Amino acid sequence: MTETDGEGISDLPPSAKLVYKVLEYDGPLTQKGIVEESMLSARTVRYALERLDEVGVIEEDVYFADARQNLYELNESPAEQADPAISD
Repeated sequence: MTETDGEGISDLPPSAKLVYKVLEYDGPLTQKGIVEESMLSARTVRYALERLDEVGVIEEDVYFADARQNLYELNESPAEQADPAISD
């Protein structure tokens, strides 16, 4: 997470926080999967993913089952990389 720009997850809109939690519990997911799990509109999910990307907490990969879609997942924070017990 990049705290240097003064914005973290706590500063994001509620939709971005919801998408973050959906990815935390159910990820990695496609945008369509996030829409289904969060019950947000596709446009809202796109906006939330953009905001999460700006803060640097998600990774975007190619979804090999359908290359037209992307797969989104959370980056591991440095604390989780150092001590996996923290994320439990």
